[in-house]
Amino acid sequence: MPREKFQALTEQMFYILLCLKDECCGADIMARVEKLTSGRVRVGPGTLYNLLEQFVEADFIRQTRVEGRRRSYILTGRGRGALDEEYRRICRLTVDYRRCFGEEETP
Repeated sequence: MPREKFQALTEQMFYILLCLKDECCGADIMARVEKLTSGRVRVGPGTLYNLLEQFVEADFIRQTRVEGRRRSYILTGRGRGALDEEYRRICRLTVDYRRCFGEEETP
């Protein structure tokens, strides 16, 4: 059985969606991801615009404005749900890691 698309998000996908909690354009997204992660995660234009197109098709984001070649986007309810689910998945990974190495879990 094939995996459902976006079942688990890559770091780049996660941070793009996270940045789109507020309306912004592609150049702003690239800058925000880099700033938010202190340069640990970078998103190139090819990857970004490919993912933005896929996120629009999946109704995770919607286009809000077009000014010449500049397009702005914002997270939809469905996108927020996907982001929330990814956050919960990452938290479960952390719990499993701590359990495996005998570390105490924080409440």
